[in-house]
Amino acid sequence: MRIQDMFVDDINRKINGVIKVDQEDNSTEQELNEYVITRELKKHFITFFRYYDDAFDVPTADIGVWISGFFGSGKSHFLKMLSYILENRTINGIPTIERFRKKFADDPAIFKLIDKAVKAPTETILFNIDVEGFSNKDNTAVLKVFAKMFYNHLGFLGEDLKVAKLEQFIAKQGKTEEFLRVFEEKNGAPWLETREAYEFFEDDVVETLEEVLGMSETAARNWFNGTETAEISIAHLVSEIKEYVNSKPENFRLLFMIDEVGQYIGTDTNLLLNLQSILEKVGSECGGKVWIVCTGQEAIDEIIKVRMDEFSRIQARFKTRLSLSSSAVDEVIQKRLLTKKPEAKTVLQDLYERNDYVLKNLFSFTDSVMDIKGFSGVEEFIVNYPFVPYQFILIQKIFSEIRKHGAAGKHYSGAERSMLDGFQIVAKSVENKDEHALAPLYPFYDSVHSFLDGSIRRVIERCQKAADNQDGIEDYDVKVLKLLYLIRYIDDVKANLDNIAIFMADDIRVDKVELRKTVQQSLDRLKSQNYIDRRGDTYIFLTDEEQDIARDISNTTVDTAKIVGRIGQMIFGDIYTKKKYRYGQYDFPFDEMVDSTYIGQVTGGMKLCFLTVAAEPGDKQELRLLTVSGDKRVIVVLADTPYYESLEKAMKIRQYVKQRNVNQLAKPVQDIIRDQQDEAGKYESLAKKELEKAIANAQFYVYGEHIDITSGTAVSRIDQALQYLVEHVYNKLDFITKNVETDADILSIIHGNNPQLKGTESNCEAAADIEDYLEMQSYRKLPTSMEDIQAKYQKIPYGWREIDIAAVMALLIYQQKITIKYGGETIRPDNPKLPDMLRKKSMRGKAMISIKQSPSVQKMKAAKEFLRDYFDIMDVRDDEDGLIEQILRLLHRQKEHYQELNSKYEGHTYPDHDKVAEAIHLIDDVLSQQKDNIALINRLVADSNDLLDSKDDMQPVEDFFNNQVTIFDEATRMELELRHDLPYIERDEGTNNALNQIRKITLVNGSNPAVYKMIPKLNELMDKVRTGHNRLLEEKRNELLEIVCQCLAEVHQAGGNGEFRNAIDKADNYFTQMKEKIAATRTIVLLDGLITQMWNYKDNIITAIEEMKKPAPVMPDKTNKPNKPNKPKKQLKNVYRQAIFNQATLENQADVDAYVERIRHYLTTLLKDCDGIKLN
Repeated sequence: MRIQDMFVDDINRKINGVIKVDQEDNSTEQELNEYVITRELKKHFITFFRYYDDAFDVPTADIGVWISGFFGSGKSHFLKMLSYILENRTINGIPTIERFRKKFADDPAIFKLIDKAVKAPTETILFNIDVEGFSNKDNTAVLKVFAKMFYNHLGFLGEDLKVAKLEQFIAKQGKTEEFLRVFEEKNGAPWLETREAYEFFEDDVVETLEEVLGMSETAARNWFNGTETAEISIAHLVSEIKEYVNSKPENFRLLFMIDEVGQYIGTDTNLLLNLQSILEKVGSECGGKVWIVCTGQEAIDEIIKVRMDEFSRIQARFKTRLSLSSSAVDEVIQKRLLTKKPEAKTVLQDLYERNDYVLKNLFSFTDSVMDIKGFSGVEEFIVNYPFVPYQFILIQKIFSEIRKHGAAGKHYSGAERSMLDGFQIVAKSVENKDEHALAPLYPFYDSVHSFLDGSIRRVIERCQKAADNQDGIEDYDVKVLKLLYLIRYIDDVKANLDNIAIFMADDIRVDKVELRKTVQQSLDRLKSQNYIDRRGDTYIFLTDEEQDIARDISNTTVDTAKIVGRIGQMIFGDIYTKKKYRYGQYDFPFDEMVDSTYIGQVTGGMKLCFLTVAAEPGDKQELRLLTVSGDKRVIVVLADTPYYESLEKAMKIRQYVKQRNVNQLAKPVQDIIRDQQDEAGKYESLAKKELEKAIANAQFYVYGEHIDITSGTAVSRIDQALQYLVEHVYNKLDFITKNVETDADILSIIHGNNPQLKGTESNCEAAADIEDYLEMQSYRKLPTSMEDIQAKYQKIPYGWREIDIAAVMALLIYQQKITIKYGGETIRPDNPKLPDMLRKKSMRGKAMISIKQSPSVQKMKAAKEFLRDYFDIMDVRDDEDGLIEQILRLLHRQKEHYQELNSKYEGHTYPDHDKVAEAIHLIDDVLSQQKDNIALINRLVADSNDLLDSKDDMQPVEDFFNNQVTIFDEATRMELELRHDLPYIERDEGTNNALNQIRKITLVNGSNPAVYKMIPKLNELMDKVRTGHNRLLEEKRNELLEIVCQCLAEVHQAGGNGEFRNAIDKADNYFTQMKEKIAATRTIVLLDGLITQMWNYKDNIITAIEEMKKPAPVMPDKTNKPNKPNKPKKQLKNVYRQAIFNQATLENQADVDAYVERIRHYLTTLLKDCDGIKLN
C-alpha cells in the first residue's frame, strides 16, 4: 500500500506552513477550518476566556496575556485564531464563531465562554513586532511600535507620526473627505497612495492645507519644513487610546495582539521597562477595555528572572499566562496530516506485529541525553507512521536552534515556520513508497532551506553540484550532509556513526550493519572534501568559513616532540598525578618519561615510562622492553586508541590561533575561531579519556618481566605496576619491621623505654646493616656523616624513610655501638637535640657517626672506684654510656655545689676561699675532656688523687658553711656596727680587749686552720662587748638627760611667771622629743652630737624671750632737739662651750696647764676681731 493512499486527507493539499499573524488571504479559510483544538488548547481557551469574560463584570487593571511556546509550537497560530474569534471576522460569508462552534460541539460550556466574549463589539490590532518594529531600538522602541500600529488602525500613517498627527487633526475638524478630494485634484493621485512620499509634493500639500484648513502659505510651509518628529509619550498615547475606546459602545474592547515580543525585547531591560510602563498605564487608565496579548518563546518569568526586583510589577500585569507544549504540536500534526484510513490501519498493524523486534532494535540511540526513542507500541506506530516519535521531539529543538544560529535575519523571524509544514514536506517526499518505508530525518532540511543563511545554503548547494558532477561526492552524501546540518546544534544526541545511521534509516527492512557501513563511507568522503569535521567520534557540519579555517588548521604542523611532551603533561599532570608511589608507610619517587623524553625533575631512582604511538618501533620489541625495564623501570606500552590524533588536532588549533591576529579578523571569523578553541578543549578532554583507555589496555613491562595486569582503572594499573617494581627493586625494605612516626618515638628507643631481648629487637637487621657499613667506613678510614647514612639508606635497595633510618640509629645508640660527634663534641644519649642531628637536613651533615671506641677495662675499673670513693656511693653503672653519663652528672652537680659555696665569699672574709677555687678548678679540668669518652675517663683517673685530696681539704669549709657561718656573720656585723664608737670603747679595757679578739677571728685573710677552733668563742666575746657598750651607752644617756634638765630650768627661769608661755611650751615639747631620741639612739657618737643641738636650742629660746622683754624705743622730737650721733653697737662673737672645752683625760698638773693654755690662746685670738665673746 502506497503511503500516499493511507491518509484520510490528501497529503498534497495546500497547507499554509508559514503562519503570519497579519496575513489574510485565500488560505485563511483553510486555516480556520483545519485548526485543531487539542486537549491542551481547550485548557488555554478556558483560561483566557474565563478571565477575559470576568472583566466585563468587574473591570481589571491586569490586562496582559502572555503566550509562550518553543519555536514552531503554534503560538502565533493560536494568537491569530484568538484575534479572528474575538473580532468574529466573516470569511466567505461565514462568521468565525460559527466555524468554531463545530470544534467545541463536544464541550458547550467552553463555547459559551467564547460566545459571551464575541457578543461584545471588538477590534484587534494584530501584528508581529519583529516585523513592524523600527530598526533603531532605543529605550522607547516598544512605545513607538504601539503608536504606529494604533494610528494605522485608525487609518492614519503610523510610520510617520508627523503625518499621522496632521491626519488626526484633519479628521477631528471633519475635513478628511475634503482634504482627500482637494489633494487628489492638485496632485492627480490619491493621498492614501502618495502620503508616504509626501515630501516630494511640497506645493501640492501646502496648497491643500491652505484651501482645506485655511492656513496661510507661511504657516503651511513652516509645518511642511518643520523638523519635529512628533514625539509621543506613554501618557499621551494611552489618553488617545482611552478617548478612542470611550467613543465606542459601553462593552467595546480593543486588543493589541503582538507576536514575538519575547524575541524583540530579548535581554534589553530598557525595552522590558518600556513594555511594563505601557501595560501599567493602559491597565490603570482604560478599565479593562484595552488588552495586550503577547507571545514569546520563553515564559515571562524566565525573561524577567534576572531583574526580578525591577520588573516584578510586569508579572502582575501578565496575570493570564498560557504555555504551549510539544504535545499540542504532535496532536495537531497527527490530526491534520497523519489521520489514517481504516484499511491503512489494518496494514500498519499487521506490519508492526511482524516487525516489532526489528523496529525496537533499529531505533536504539547511543549517548543520548534526551528521551528519544522508537515506537512504544502498535497504536503509536499507526498514529505517527511514516514518522518515528523521536522526530517530533527532535524537530522542535532543530527548528528552535536553526532560528538562533542559521536563519537569515528578519526574513525568517517574520514568519514562523510551523512544524506542520515540515512534516508535510517530508511526508510528500516518501508518498510513493510502500508501507515498509520510513521517513528519515534529513528531508526536514528542505522545509528550512530557503530561510537559511547563505553561508549554509552554499555548502549544501556546492555539495549537490559535486554529486551531480560525480566529483568525489555521491547523492547519498548530500543527504548525510543535510542531516548533519540539522543536528549540528543539538547537544542532546551525539552525531556519532551509530546515531547518524539511525537518522538515515528509511526502511524497516534495512540491514543495520550495511547501513552503518554506507554511512561511514559517506562520512569519510565528506570529511576528505572538508564538508564536515570529525571531533572524537562525533561529526560536525562545516560552513564555508569553517571549512577554510578547518583546511588551514589541518595544514598547520606541530612538532612530534611537542605532542609527546603534551602527552606526558596529560599523563603525569591530569591522569596519574602522584609524584611518589605510596607503599605502606613509604613514599617512593620515580622519574617520569614518555618515549625517550624525561618529564619534570630527574631523581635517578625508579622510572615510570610510557611508550606512545610515536615511539620508535625498535623500542617496542619484546626483548628490548624486557632488557630496558630491568633498569628499575616500569614501561607502559600504550594501547592503540586515538589519543594521539585528538591531541594533535587540539595542538594544531592552538598553534593556528597563536599564528593569527584574531582581534583583527571579521566577527564571523572570530566566532568560528572561538568555536574552534572550544573544540580544542573538547579534543583535549577526549585525548585524556583515550589516554586513560590506552593505559587501561596497555602492556606492562616491569623490572625485566612482562607482567599481566588484567583489571582496574588506568591509575590502579599503574599503581599495581609500581608496587611490583618497588617490591623487587627495594629488596631490603623489609629490614624495617617497625615504623616510627615522631621524635618522641626516637627518644623512647634511645632511652630504652621498651626494652627487648637482644637479637629480637625491632629493625635489628637494619641496625646490623648500618653497623656493617660503619665498620667498613672505619676500615677505609672514611668519615661518615648522618647525611651520608640518610642518603644511602633512602636509595635503592633500601628505600627506608628518613625517620625510620633515624630510629635504627637510635637503636644503635641505645646498644652503645656507635658514637655521634657534633662540632667535635661527643653527643650523649640524653642530649635533647639528638633527634634533630639524626633527621634535620641542616644538622645531619655536621653529625659525624663512627663505630664506638671504648676506654680500657683498667681505666673503666679505676673510674668506677673513684666514683665510689669520691661520692661515697655503691651503685655505679657498668656500661660505658651509663658510666659516662653518671660521671658527668655527678661532677656537674659537685661543681654546681662548689660554685654555690664560692658565690657566698663575695663581700665576706670567710676562711679558705682558695680551697674552694682549687676544688672547682680540678673538676673543670676533668670536664674539659667531656667531648670524648676515652679522654674523659683518662683525665678522671689521672686527677683522681688530687680530687680526693681536694675533697678532704674542703671538709672544714663544708662544716663552716653548715654550722659556723651564722655566728661568724653576726660577729662581723657587730664589729662593723661598733666601729664609730671605738674611741669610747677604747676607754673600757675589758670591752676593748673582747672586741679586738672578735676582729682577729673575723678579719682572717686566707687559710688559717686555727680559726675554725676559735669561732665557737665568738658568742662569749660578743656578750662581753655587748655588755660593755651598753654600759657606756647608758652613761652617755644619763649625761644628756642632765643637760636636758639644765636647759629646761634656764628656759623656765628666763620666761618668768607665764608671760612667755608660748615660748616655754615650745621648749618643753622640743626637749620631750629629745628625751625620746636619747632613749632610742644606740650609738654613743650620735648621742654626743645631740648635746650641741640642745644647748643651741636653749640659747635661741632665751635670746628670743629677752628680746621680747625690752621696752619699745621712744622716737626723738626732731623739731626741738638737735640730732645726736648714733653710738656704734658692740660686736659680740658667739662661741659654743663644747667647741672650746674638748673632751680629754687629764692625769696630772702638766696635763691641766696644757689644756688651760690651749683655751687661753684660742679665746685671745677670737677677741682680736670683735668687741666681746659670748659663751653659749
